[in-house]
Amino acid sequence: MLDLPVPSPENDFYETHIQLLLHSYRQLLGKPLLESYASLSLGQQVYQADFALLSHNTAADPLFNYANQTAQKLFELPWPEFIGMPSRFSAEPVNREERERLLNQVASQGYIDNYAGVRIAKSGKRFLIERAVVWNVYDSSQRYYGQAACFSDWRLLP
Repeated sequence: MLDLPVPSPENDFYETHIQLLLHSYRQLLGKPLLESYASLSLGQQVYQADFALLSHNTAADPLFNYANQTAQKLFELPWPEFIGMPSRFSAEPVNREERERLLNQVASQGYIDNYAGVRIAKSGKRFLIERAVVWNVYDSSQRYYGQAACFSDWRLLP
């Protein structure tokens, strides 16, 4: 389990972590994930963004170490429940093998920029994410740090 407090001004909305995610995205995809605005810190912009952004660590069974507010609402999980949860639980058991193939493909290629897949919220609601980008994250020394996913296209399934 990871014991990370909810993003806030006191922890700079995890700006250092966000910078790693955004830098890796730019390095791998050759473009920025978002344009920053001087009125808000980068960490706050990402935490309050209208797209979903999640990341997990490098554990053998990777654990979520970040989820912005949009992701928390979509998955119906508050920060304390989301962070530290094995990321495989974001997919239904029948979809976990396909998810594992995706993550292995990202690990070898660096990123995928048009992923679609079914995910599940805490209540059991299923939703399809489309046009998601999933990428490897590296620290400032170029060591593998985990993976991140970003998407703004989803629809609830019956």
